[in-house]
Amino acid sequence: MLKAVILIGGPQKGTRFRPLSFEVPKPLFPVAGVPMIQHHIEACAQVPGMQEILLIGFYQPDEPLTQFLEAAQQEFNLPVRYLQEFAPLGTGGGLYHFRDQILAGSPEAFFVLNADVCSDFPLSAMLEAHRRQRHPFLLLGTTANRTQSLNYGCIVENPQTHEVLHYVEKPSTFISDIINCGIYLFSPEALKPLRDVFQRNQQDGQLEDSPGSWPGAGTIRLEQDVFSALAGRGQIYVHLTDGIWSQIKSAGSALYASRLYLSRYQDTHPERLAKHTPGGPWIRGTQPAPIPNLWLPPQPSEPRFLTSSPELKPQSLPLPDQIRFGIFAPRASLLLLGNVYIHPTAKVAPSAVLGPNVSIGKGVTVGEGVRLRESIVLHGATLQEHTCVLHSIVGWGSTVGRWARVEGTPNDPNPNDPRARMDSESLFKDGKLLPAITILGCRVRIPAEVLILNSIVLPHKELSRSFTNQIIL
Repeated sequence: MLKAVILIGGPQKGTRFRPLSFEVPKPLFPVAGVPMIQHHIEACAQVPGMQEILLIGFYQPDEPLTQFLEAAQQEFNLPVRYLQEFAPLGTGGGLYHFRDQILAGSPEAFFVLNADVCSDFPLSAMLEAHRRQRHPFLLLGTTANRTQSLNYGCIVENPQTHEVLHYVEKPSTFISDIINCGIYLFSPEALKPLRDVFQRNQQDGQLEDSPGSWPGAGTIRLEQDVFSALAGRGQIYVHLTDGIWSQIKSAGSALYASRLYLSRYQDTHPERLAKHTPGGPWIRGTQPAPIPNLWLPPQPSEPRFLTSSPELKPQSLPLPDQIRFGIFAPRASLLLLGNVYIHPTAKVAPSAVLGPNVSIGKGVTVGEGVRLRESIVLHGATLQEHTCVLHSIVGWGSTVGRWARVEGTPNDPNPNDPRARMDSESLFKDGKLLPAITILGCRVRIPAEVLILNSIVLPHKELSRSFTNQIIL
């Protein structure tokens, strides 16, 4: 018997996710078309022997969260419960506070997953490693380059046994290129060190004679209070993965996580990806699917460019209606697979061009001639005719006027470094707003024929002109 615990935090966290977290709890923000933590629940539900999934956090159990829990239970046929902390208790305090619920039924082990991570969740591989060599703590680890490793919990392992010999959370100098993924597998005895930390916190509170010591005693930081203290004592081990992984701390990282999940849908959920159909929108991807009976013109031995040279004959150029993404073909015969999610209730005009890496939410309207790339369009938004949205998030119920352009600057990992991760984004440097993705909050209205570039627009704003590199309050 197995269980899983997902740590979803609370409203005082995730401030870097604003203004998107104003409207919905961060764990429910749609990433690749589904709420962020649904990816976690899907992965847990696929592990044989999984009996229950618990969500622990400090959010109020409001209607969106309640509806999500009910839908998740029906879809996965598993008990999915939310346990609300009485106060923010850190990454380990909630585990100790709800230890009786976690251990009810005597599970063999239980997974612990941070909600703000994107991963392919190799939970079955972690379980196999745990069963081969049982220890209280098993951490999932991956690699990062020397500079970026300082932004994560760093793990020094024994390369033969994979025991964690040293653990430092966000060190000031380089420790190791192995970093903590925030995904764990704990044995029931892993709760004993949490009890020791709790009792020590209680004693410290009594010595300081501080009233109301319970919240302080109940606050336990897994990384600093447990992992750092127990490293090198034969209790903590690491399982390394080379699969996808990224933190989701900001809106920019949510857009990157959406790209990663959409690419995985090719293997895990192909039914979620939109397909090109005659008369439907163009789904632009990086690689076209095989097209039967597609005629391609003979290619010259030397590359040819559009120049003013008299040697270039007009009749050698394709007709305008034959130019489609570098392939000469009538539009109706072009079939492209792109990583695009379109909610069944969305209305997308046939002449729209989508992808790659686009997610369109419930009730969205996409007008004629719209160009969408590397973007998330949320519930009820409207993109009027011939708008262009690139590297942006369009908020709930927002409207982008015709011929307007909404564009951001991605902050993706270095594609030439396989160990590169998303940088910890800072909005400002030297008093200036850094270029980043553009975010439109809830019910923002963008007028026709304007440019919104590298900007953040707070909810319920009606703009009247173009903006570049600004936060519109």
